[in-house]
Amino acid sequence: MSFPAAELMIVGHYDKAPGYGTRRPGGSLSWLLMWTQAGAGLVEQGGGAVTVRAGDLAVLGPGVPHHYRVAPGAGRWRFWWVHFQPRATWGAWLAPYRRGEGLHVVGGVPEELHGRLDAAFARALRDAHWMPPAGPPDRGAAAGDAEGGAPAAPAMVWAGPARELVLGAVEEVLVVAAASARLSARPEGAGEEGDERVRRVLAIIAARPAAPHSVASLARAVALSPSRLAHLFAERTGGTPMGAVRQARLRHAAGLLEVTDLDVGQVAAASGFASPFHFSRAFRREYGLPPREYRARLRRP
Repeated sequence: MSFPAAELMIVGHYDKAPGYGTRRPGGSLSWLLMWTQAGAGLVEQGGGAVTVRAGDLAVLGPGVPHHYRVAPGAGRWRFWWVHFQPRATWGAWLAPYRRGEGLHVVGGVPEELHGRLDAAFARALRDAHWMPPAGPPDRGAAAGDAEGGAPAAPAMVWAGPARELVLGAVEEVLVVAAASARLSARPEGAGEEGDERVRRVLAIIAARPAAPHSVASLARAVALSPSRLAHLFAERTGGTPMGAVRQARLRHAAGLLEVTDLDVGQVAAASGFASPFHFSRAFRREYGLPPREYRARLRRP
C-alpha cells in the first residue's frame, strides 16, 4: 500500500512509536491526508518541512518525493490518514495553506472541532465497507466503531456508494479544518493577528448577511474597538465593514431572485434591507438593473 493505484482510496489509523517513518522517493500516485490526534510527526515534501501536532492537518499532493515520520523527541504519533483523489473544488480550500511543492498544512484547528473531525474519519472507515441493505438488518453485526480504539487494519475503497461516502467524510474534514484554522498559525506571510480578526468578521457577515450588523457589533465579536476594526478592515481589504455587509446582502438577494419566487419586498427583508425602495436602489447601483428586471433577464429563454 505504499503506492496505491491512483483511483484507490485507503483509510487508516496509526499510533506509532519513535522509529516509524515512510519515505517515497517518487512520491505517491494519490493524494495523502493526515490528521494528527496526539504526539507529533515530521513531514517533509517539496522543499518544505513541518512538525505536525494535535489539531494539525497535513495534505500531500502526488508525484513529489516525501518523507514523514515520528518527530524527533516525540513519544508517539497518533493520526488518521487517507489516500485519495480530491474533488476539483478542494484546491481553493487548500491553496492558502501551501508550504512547499504539493505540501499543505492546516494548523491550529480549534480544539472544540477535534471531536467532529475524529468522528468524520471514524465514519469514513466504517463507510469504506458500506453496502445497501439486502434484507432485514442484522442486529448482531459489529458496527466497527473506530472512535474509541481504532482497528489496525486500513480499509480500501474502489468505487460505488462507499467511495462517495468516504469522499464526503474527507471533504467535511478538509472544509471544517480549512475554514476554522487560525490564520495567525499559518507561516510565510499567511497573515497576522489583524488578518485573523478581519477574516472572522467576513465569516460572520457571510454566515448571516441579513443580521442587523453594525461596525460596533462586528467589532465586539472579535474583541476590537470599532475604530480599530475599521482601520484593520481598510488595511486588509481596502474597504469598510459595512461595505462588506452591503456586498454580502446584495449577493444574497441576487441568489434569492434567481432561485426563488419571493417578491421584491420579501427578498429585501430576507436580505437585511430596511425597505424595498432602499433595496431596489442599492441593487440597481450594484448590478445595473432593478431587481425585477434582473430576475426577468435570468429567466428569459
